[in-house]
Amino acid sequence: MATEAQSVQAASPSTDHAAHVLACLDRAQHCPEPFDYWLLDDVLPMASIKAIAGLPFAPPNAPLFDGRRESNNSTRVYFNPEQQARFAVCRDVVAAFRDPAVIARLTRLTGADVAKGHLRVEYCQDVDGFWLEPHLDISVKLFTMLVYLSDDPNLRDAGTDIYDGPPEHHLVTSAPYEQNKGLIFIPGTNSWHGFSKRPIRGLRKSIIINYVAPAWQSRYELA
Repeated sequence: MATEAQSVQAASPSTDHAAHVLACLDRAQHCPEPFDYWLLDDVLPMASIKAIAGLPFAPPNAPLFDGRRESNNSTRVYFNPEQQARFAVCRDVVAAFRDPAVIARLTRLTGADVAKGHLRVEYCQDVDGFWLEPHLDISVKLFTMLVYLSDDPNLRDAGTDIYDGPPEHHLVTSAPYEQNKGLIFIPGTNSWHGFSKRPIRGLRKSIIINYVAPAWQSRYELA
C-alpha cells in the first residue's frame, strides 16, 4: 500500500516546469506604482499547483498572530532537500527556479541579479486571524514571488496588499488571489506590502519563492 508521501509524489507531473514559468513571465503585467511589481497568471502547470496544495502538511496549530511570519518560525515549511526527497513536486518547482533560462529571464524582467542568490521556497497555509503588518522584506532577500494555490472562491479578497510609504501606509491595491496567479516584486526601500486584518474565509495557501543573498543564515530553509 502506497504511503501518503508516495501518493503525492506519483501525482507530480513530468511537464517542463521551466518552460511553463518562462511563458508566464512573458505575459507578466508590470505595474510601476507605488513600486515596481508584476502580476502573474498560470505560473506553474495546474497539476503541480494541485499537488502542492495537497501536500500532507497540517496548517500551523495555535499560531501567533502578531503581524509577523517569523513569530511562527518553528512551524514553517520549506522546499529544502528533505522535502524534495519526499515529494517530486517540490523537486520540480526547485528545478524550474534553478533553470538558467528562468534565472536569466527573471533578471531581464526585474533587474534583480538573482543568479548570485540561493533559492528559498516556503509553503504557507494561513488561517483566519492571520495578518501581516505593512513591511519591507529584509535586505538579504534579492527577489520575492508569491504564487497562490487555493481554488476557493471565498478567498478572492485574500491577495497580498500593497501600500504607499510611511507614516500612514495607505492601501493602494491588493493582488488578485486566484489559483495559480501570483505576484513578483524586488525588495527595496519602498516595496511596502502585507496583509491587512480581515476575515480569511478558507485556507489561504501559497508558496513564496525567494532568491536570498549568500549571507542568509538559516541554511535549512534553502533549496
